[in-house]
Order: sequence, then structure tokens, then C-alpha cells
Amino acid sequence: MPDQYYTREPGSESRPAECQFTYRGRELFFTTDAGVFSRGELDTGTRLLLEALPETMGGEILDLGCGWGPIGIGVKAVWQETRVTMADVNLRALERCRENVKRNRVEAEVLESDGFAALTDRRFDAVITNPPIRAGKQVIYRMFADAKDHLKPDGRLYLVIRKQQGAESCVRYLKTLYGSVEKLDRSGGFWVLEAKSS
Repeated sequence: MPDQYYTREPGSESRPAECQFTYRGRELFFTTDAGVFSRGELDTGTRLLLEALPETMGGEILDLGCGWGPIGIGVKAVWQETRVTMADVNLRALERCRENVKRNRVEAEVLESDGFAALTDRRFDAVITNPPIRAGKQVIYRMFADAKDHLKPDGRLYLVIRKQQGAESCVRYLKTLYGSVEKLDRSGGFWVLEAKSS
């Protein structure tokens, strides 16, 4: 069975590949890798998610399932007063993410965590995720439920999901957990969603 990007220790050989993009005026540079989601390019879902974020962000931000780091590093580069934590289960992704944090001269905490396992007592103003859909509905729905428990009052969950991979049922589920769920963008076959904790 081939590696999935939510594997803790990818069995595939490391094959670094460069990636560069500009986010809200900041040019950012990354090293990506095999066995990590979206090797060599910024995927469409993550790009749409980043573009849909509010004009201002502050406080404690969690990039959940950070991969090689485009979301958390992008957020910290643009909103420098934020305190960004980046978490993933994939050790190779975390290695690349730490390299990319240094490369882009931002400050962020990067840690190994299966979902919120290493974040038990932490609370955030925003949780941002491009969830690992291939891990299955049970896994990603648990992430969304746990996110609610780790948001501060008036905190927000931002996520992106393909319409054909269950966006409509995802919205229905989120509405059982959160006070409001808003579609920020529906383009390219993706929905970007904002769920507010209260």
C-alpha cells in the first residue's frame, strides 16, 4: 500500500522538491518532499483556504495538519503579531516544516501531534486546516469536534473540503457542533468554510 501523507513515518524515499508562492505581498520559499501532502506545489485547496482568510487575524493560531508549512508560515509572515503553532503526525513533514520556518524567517512552534493529542490544554483563537480527507470521515470529523473544544470563546475553525468529497455532509455535521457555519468560498470544486464556536 502506498504511503499516505498522514503516516507518521513515510516509507517512501525522501525526494525534496522546491516550491515558491506569494501570499498577500510576501514571497515565500519552501522545500517539500515525497510522503508529504502536495509535493512540489501549493495545492488548490490550500491556496483557496489562504485566500479566503479574513483581512485581519490575531492571537493564537493553530495550523492543524501543517505538512511542509504553507498555511502557518503564510499566516505568520502576513500577520506578524500572531502566535502560530503548527502540528502534524508526519515526521518528515515536520522536518521540512521546521526548515521552512527558518528559511522564511518567521517564528512558529512546530510539534508532533496526532490531531490534538499533544495540545490537550491549549486554546486557540483560530484553527486552520486542510484536513486529510483520505484518512476517512471518522478521523476528520473527530478533528473538527476536538477543534471546538480547543477554541477560545468566539474562536473560529477554517477548513477547505472538496464538494465531491463530502462538503455538504461536512457542513451539516459542523452545524451540530458550532454556533454558525459560513461558506467563505465555493470555487474550483472546493468549499472553504468558517465555523464559529459561539
